[in-house]
Amino acid sequence: MAVRMVPLETKTPWLRLEVTEADVKATDHADLLRMLEQVLLIRRFEEKLLRLSVAGILHGPAHSSIGQEGATVGAMSMLTTGDKINGTHRMHHQFLAKSLNYATPQGYVPLEQDVPEAFHDVVYRTYAEILGLTPGYCGGRGGSMHLRYPEAGVLGSNAIVGGNPPHAVGYAFADKMLGNDNISVTFFGDGATQIGSAYEAMNLAALYNTPTVFFIENNQYAVSTHVSEQTRETRLSARGLSLGVPAIEFDGMDVVAARLAMQEAKNIIQRDGGPVLLEARTYRFFHQSGALKGSAFGYREKTEEEEWQQRDPATVFPAQLKKLGVLTDKGLEQIDARVNAVLDGALERLIEHYGNEKKERIFPALWPKPEEADEGIRGDLSELASYRQRELEDVPAAELEEVKFLDIMSKAMLRNMEKFDNLIILGEDVHRLRGGTAGATRNIGERFPDRLIGTPICENGFTGMALGAALNGLRPVVEIMYPDFSLVAADQLFNQIAKVRHMFGGKFPVPVVVRSRVSAGTGYGSQHSMDASGLFALYPGWRIVAPSRPYDYIGLVNAAIACDDPVLIVEYNELFKKPGMVPTGDWDYIVPFGKARIARPGSRCTILAYGPMVDICSNVADSTGIDAEVIDLRTLDPLGLDWDTISESVQRTNALMIAEQTARGTSIGSRIVSDAQERLFDWLDHEIVHVTGGHASPVVSKVLEQAALANAGTVEKALRALDARRGGR
Repeated sequence: MAVRMVPLETKTPWLRLEVTEADVKATDHADLLRMLEQVLLIRRFEEKLLRLSVAGILHGPAHSSIGQEGATVGAMSMLTTGDKINGTHRMHHQFLAKSLNYATPQGYVPLEQDVPEAFHDVVYRTYAEILGLTPGYCGGRGGSMHLRYPEAGVLGSNAIVGGNPPHAVGYAFADKMLGNDNISVTFFGDGATQIGSAYEAMNLAALYNTPTVFFIENNQYAVSTHVSEQTRETRLSARGLSLGVPAIEFDGMDVVAARLAMQEAKNIIQRDGGPVLLEARTYRFFHQSGALKGSAFGYREKTEEEEWQQRDPATVFPAQLKKLGVLTDKGLEQIDARVNAVLDGALERLIEHYGNEKKERIFPALWPKPEEADEGIRGDLSELASYRQRELEDVPAAELEEVKFLDIMSKAMLRNMEKFDNLIILGEDVHRLRGGTAGATRNIGERFPDRLIGTPICENGFTGMALGAALNGLRPVVEIMYPDFSLVAADQLFNQIAKVRHMFGGKFPVPVVVRSRVSAGTGYGSQHSMDASGLFALYPGWRIVAPSRPYDYIGLVNAAIACDDPVLIVEYNELFKKPGMVPTGDWDYIVPFGKARIARPGSRCTILAYGPMVDICSNVADSTGIDAEVIDLRTLDPLGLDWDTISESVQRTNALMIAEQTARGTSIGSRIVSDAQERLFDWLDHEIVHVTGGHASPVVSKVLEQAALANAGTVEKALRALDARRGGR
């Protein structure tokens, strides 16, 4: 019996744009001249930069875009200042085009007017940033691969291949939610197209109908690997079809084709909503980095390079304009001379003896100060100055009621949703199951259905989307269902969110909150039982809080959401049913970051604990009769520890123990032990004792799981040993 196969079709448009001479003629002549000036400026900019690289003036890589300027300049000519962009490590051309458009006065026409003064500033500050100097847009911290100029709509380039597309979805999501009529464009290459985060970003953009353009610069090579060695389907514009993303392929060496492709993308977004994918088939004339061609490394043939060279936008585009009568040979010479004068003028301000290759060096006064290396990792918390700080012990008993941890979690978040119109919550299943898998969003969906976003299973994608949204005006709260899943989102959590403020100059907010439930002890096994506090603590951009009682949970959530730094809130499943006292009505307070509390006063030794270990240690001290002082750290990140409270206690007790429930390898205590050794050595008369679980992650077997975690018995054994060595019972 024959099987009948019926071809399937998609309604998603998949198109190739073809440009005729009539299209070029129909383009405004002033626009053509402005684009030509930008193509030549970007080309000469990078040629001079490569010379500085060879001369040793440039510290670090030089990923030139020579050969790819046409697609960028054409596409960027259709964007407004309000439209946002990001890019990859190869972003000089996009950064300059977007910044120059922002600096272009209305009605400016090259050859008819002098070069705008603002162009000089753009070139000067861009060179300064790439050279690592203080006049740069990020104070020299970003260099060539991390360029940011938010006033011009450039929210940041990215050195992690594929790291940037989710951010652009976040920019667009924020603009859409805030009612701004802007689009966001993310530029990435053929190599990044093979990465999961790019796919996740496309899916999220299509799912949430965000005005995002995915601009693939298919320059044929990921470093030295040809696109045919990366994927079976080399027509990269096909990537969006399965996700419902319309796609347009065009000649990336053609300036006007790129302009028309972006125009059509904007038309589609305006008409139908949602994202569009553009594939520019282009070519980089040089190797991945530096001034040599790919053929010098043996992965490209010279004949191939020569064929693409014949389509060079820096020569083909001027020839088109001359043929149309828009440009003369003299006019081309004048534009080129003007461009070189702007570039040389900028470099003369940055490089002493510029032009004398034997004497050239950076003007010493322009280097950043070494003592400022750590500035800007995170903010000064001035945004919390107006908030009322209050401790449970200061609230009259008549104003308190007893509730369970689980009962106040969603209420605390709901109150903040009412307070902050730009607060969103996103994560897997947060909109279902009557409050998500942990019950932390109960009743929020009924009140704010558009701000409670249930996501697909794509932690890296939606965490990156949250960062983009935070950089464009929202305050996202991300639920990572289990801490182990943070490893799936590791790039966005640690390479992106943790570093973004510092590497771009440190002077803007990154208000991302991550909530994560620790389920150790519930039988979920090795891949669902992690406490990620120690992992997040490796990256100082994160603030980390771990409330051990309901009152502190409310205050720390309030502080985290109002904070302009990234904050991890660690929630322990073991505490969810624990009762505690909270105010009957007044929840408008914060528990400040960096402020520990004395959970149990004592004089014999000091125990640092957090989460479930706070009560465990207090109970052990009571049962053993060893008068230990138990400090609930509350704030766990190394830069935020309350060393004043810890030091004052150790100066009285002269002994220190750190108790954690989690596995030893991922614990935070080893760092605390090291820092305490340096800070408290003069007051310690005993080695610091570090109590943790075992080396292995907890497994499903109840007996083995309990053995893998520190408990009251572990704490008692360590406390008795410490006390005995100091002459106790």
